[in-house]
Amino acid sequence: MIWIDTIVQGILLGGLYALFAAGLSLVFGIMRLVNLAHGDLIVLGSYLILLLASALGLHPFAAAIAAMPAMFLLGWSLQKLVLNRALGEDILPPLLVTFGLSIVIQNVLQESFSADSQRLSAGALETASVGLGPVTAGVMPLLTFGSAILVILALNHLFYRAAIGRAFRATSDDAVTAGLMGIRPDRVFALATAIAMLVVTIAALYLGTRSNFDPSIGPARLIYAFEAVIIGGLGSLWGTLAGGVVIGVAQTLGAAINPEWQILAGHVAFLIVLLIRPRGLFPREA
Repeated sequence: MIWIDTIVQGILLGGLYALFAAGLSLVFGIMRLVNLAHGDLIVLGSYLILLLASALGLHPFAAAIAAMPAMFLLGWSLQKLVLNRALGEDILPPLLVTFGLSIVIQNVLQESFSADSQRLSAGALETASVGLGPVTAGVMPLLTFGSAILVILALNHLFYRAAIGRAFRATSDDAVTAGLMGIRPDRVFALATAIAMLVVTIAALYLGTRSNFDPSIGPARLIYAFEAVIIGGLGSLWGTLAGGVVIGVAQTLGAAINPEWQILAGHVAFLIVLLIRPRGLFPREA
């Protein structure tokens, strides 16, 4: 029974990692941009939600909705004014730019909010639980996993059913040819990053309500996001969810054996999958 509960908790934890990774997967799938500041942007979102919740007396969920327009605009501006200038055949400039952005975000947050840990209070939701047959699951983990599924459904619909999705796919396949057909790749890239920042806001909400956060934890969230994307297969959004679940289950099983093995177990699972399936579990076909 305890192992069933451990696996269920790991699956639900995987939903949080999938939210960390979904925005990263979207941006990489469209413009092949490896954003080293992704984890720090999630932390920035958590602080923005905290600021709005404190200043306006809002519940964190309402504050997250209020933060979305600002995060959307930040993503658009960041891509339009900074990252588009770094894109090209050479992958090094975007890496250097986003690495520098990561350092800037960490230092600005530390100067503004100090290095003390913070947390978003979700009230009774933090301790509420429901029975799932032989196991009991927290409401917050269930909301997190449900949100991850809804986000991936929405992104898949946007990418494969909506008109803008055709522009995303065309630009991803060949930006030069798409430009000759009247598509503005710079605007498509800016919109993709803006949408990714909406996902980042949702991830920031659950990061802040489920654990403490401080200005320095962004790189660790980035690692979990990268591992989930690579395990699932580059460009596969449902694979990203599967990758998050693999890491989450590995971590909870490792913690059940020895609490010191929790983080290590997730990294070991990543290496095992990489050795067996170098392209990931569900690679997107070219």
